[in-house]
Amino acid sequence: MPIRKELLDELLKDCAKREDMVGPDGLLRKLTGALVERMLEAEMTEHLGYEKDDPAGRRSGNSRNGKSTKTLRTGRGDVPIEVPRDREGDFEPQVVKKGETHFEGFDDEIISMYGRGMTQRDIREHLEQMYGTKISPDLISRATAAVWDELQAWRNRPLDPVWPIVILDAIVLKVREKGTVANKSAYVALGVDLRGHREVLGIWLEQNEGAKLWLSVLTELKNRGVEDILIACCDGLKGFPEAIEAAFPKTVVQTCIVHMIRNSLRYANWKQRRAMAKALRPIYSADTREAAETELDRFETEWGERYPMVVKSWRDNWERVVPFLDFPPPIRKVIYTTNAIESLNATLRKVLTPRRHFPSDEAALKVMYLAIQNRERRSVKPMHTWSLALQHFSIHFEGRVPIN
Repeated sequence: MPIRKELLDELLKDCAKREDMVGPDGLLRKLTGALVERMLEAEMTEHLGYEKDDPAGRRSGNSRNGKSTKTLRTGRGDVPIEVPRDREGDFEPQVVKKGETHFEGFDDEIISMYGRGMTQRDIREHLEQMYGTKISPDLISRATAAVWDELQAWRNRPLDPVWPIVILDAIVLKVREKGTVANKSAYVALGVDLRGHREVLGIWLEQNEGAKLWLSVLTELKNRGVEDILIACCDGLKGFPEAIEAAFPKTVVQTCIVHMIRNSLRYANWKQRRAMAKALRPIYSADTREAAETELDRFETEWGERYPMVVKSWRDNWERVVPFLDFPPPIRKVIYTTNAIESLNATLRKVLTPRRHFPSDEAALKVMYLAIQNRERRSVKPMHTWSLALQHFSIHFEGRVPIN
């Protein structure tokens, strides 16, 4: 609805500077209060069935009975308003409901800050500094309470039956439990769907990372509708590949090359790490499996005597290291590294790091969920070279890729 120029001129006639518009006593703050009060009066008229001072209200059985005052917290600061009352006391305003002290949109601002990792103290200080609004920790808790129901619905949503790639990883955070602060592992499953879009399938919080717990995660994915995973990428956790194969027997397990390199470099003197990384590169950049094995033999000749555990690690995991070599170079990076989930983990750490620990599992999960939602709203493009990758998947996994 267009606003008349004459009305705007009247409203702005005393606004000479920005402070007059958006300051603590500025026009926008006063206008917010005036508009809310006008809407409340309209609601009272609707409730009673007649306008204020209308003779039709006489002997109607109910009438206006003065006003009560309350302070409304808004994005512009605290706004004092007057709420009309009726004699029978059954007026239930909807614009600002009974017991509410904050206006619609204020909760969204709190949730947005909470989802970006700000602590309750940070949020209180920010709102006080920006708007002169003082809020209690209870208000923040109430504002974020609805997030839990949304999170639960998201964690239990049905999933597509076929996922070309699922990347599995875990990050560690601290949570207070039974009076002590303990490390917990947040399990994260990131899927790439048939259109090449990344989607977080779920997050789970447990005491420690282990293959048994990963099996329960994979079983839950099956219960939510996942029937087939073409390639599952994971780190080198003992028993992890077996857990994947137990849940999805036809799935190709690809050990993350980045994790393999990191684990190898842990054994080397820091002065030799650059040289070792350079020596490992020909293995995973080889054209074929046979060429990669030749490069591993060469690496063993040069480094095996000094670092036998590095060679043993590569040889023990070899069959789960090389599956990506069955695909052409342009799409190997889609498969052989968990970079996609490492990027997601970096997003999560940004919101987890400011908090030395969380008061509960629920608080930690809510913050991670909000961070994931913020990220996924920005990520709408399919993975690079996805159409080429899907063509190769259709040939390599014949009969398992649905034709739309």
